[in-house]
Amino acid sequence: MSVELSRPGVVLNASGLSAGYEGRAIVSDITIEAQPGHVVSVVGPNGSGKSTLLKSLVGVVRVLEGHVTVDGKEITNQTPEHVATLGVGYVPQIDDVFPPLSVKENLEIGGYLLKRGDVASRVEAVLAFFPKLSAMLARRAGKLSGGERKMLAMGRVLMLSPSVLILDEPTANLAPLVATQLLEEYVRGFADAGATVLIVEQRAKAALRISDWTYVLGGGRVVLSGPPKELEQNPVFVDSFLGGGTRR
Repeated sequence: MSVELSRPGVVLNASGLSAGYEGRAIVSDITIEAQPGHVVSVVGPNGSGKSTLLKSLVGVVRVLEGHVTVDGKEITNQTPEHVATLGVGYVPQIDDVFPPLSVKENLEIGGYLLKRGDVASRVEAVLAFFPKLSAMLARRAGKLSGGERKMLAMGRVLMLSPSVLILDEPTANLAPLVATQLLEEYVRGFADAGATVLIVEQRAKAALRISDWTYVLGGGRVVLSGPPKELEQNPVFVDSFLGGGTRR
């Protein structure tokens, strides 16, 4: 599979970041970086602040301290709409499509920042990336399978040709084979095409297989980080995340 990106990947950086709700920090003093051509994964137990971290990067959750930059440009606490104009695409874990609307309508809405004359060509480009959606353009998004729905969610984000892709648990509730395909073919494919990819994923082993670097969150802080092969040799990481009972 090949992917054509309209703009090259750029560096996404968060430095000393604390963020949360109503002035209360859920994640604290986090410094992370994701570079073009790399998949950077964030793993950790439920409640460790992974989704809050991603939401703070794209302006959904308030940053209380620290800074977020894309390509050296400050985006701390900018609106999600403004962050999108800078080439950052965000796919949330839930509420990622509009169920009553058709596949085609969802894609067209994803291109809301494009010139009207550019929307149709961009839809075609997305369908070339997700050919399975081509036969479903008139189908309501709410009628799609879990894997098809996630393809549509990512397709909506690709409408704006992002250089940075931020994905929150894209394999949640998917069958193992579908999850493997999504991660190894599509998510890894984004990075191989030059995009900067930051992904939160509960399937720790699957995430490590496609990652160039992994951050481990615990209690709202980064407790470990490093290349996957290095983490796999760390007894603390293996016992906590790769041992019996861990959801793969």
